[in-house]
Amino acid sequence: MSLSAPQALALWRAALVGSLRGGGPDLTSRQAALLLTVYLAEPPHTVRGLAAGLAISKAAVSRGLDRLSRLGFVRRRVDETDRRSVLVHRTPAGEAFLARFASLVVTAERDATAVLPAPPPAG
Repeated sequence: MSLSAPQALALWRAALVGSLRGGGPDLTSRQAALLLTVYLAEPPHTVRGLAAGLAISKAAVSRGLDRLSRLGFVRRRVDETDRRSVLVHRTPAGEAFLARFASLVVTAERDATAVLPAPPPAG
């Protein structure tokens, strides 16, 4: 099923509200984009690479990673092979948060499709 823009936004809203009501952290869009990139894109991840991939400054990436690190969702380590580079690693806490968030999206989608009218027959 293809979602309309309002339906997609309603799913996003439902998942966000569910996360906040469930005590999830109030992430900015930048922090959420960083977290999703670290977990969905193949590692290794560097501050420089995340900045380039998201088209934001390294300073903005560092600020976002500061918050995600405090939450325990990512871990930063100096790259032992190139000490100028900082590697960003996934953590079990970040995986658990995203698994819960993904289940909220799935639930919102299931609930939305239960009340949506069936599409008209093709023809």
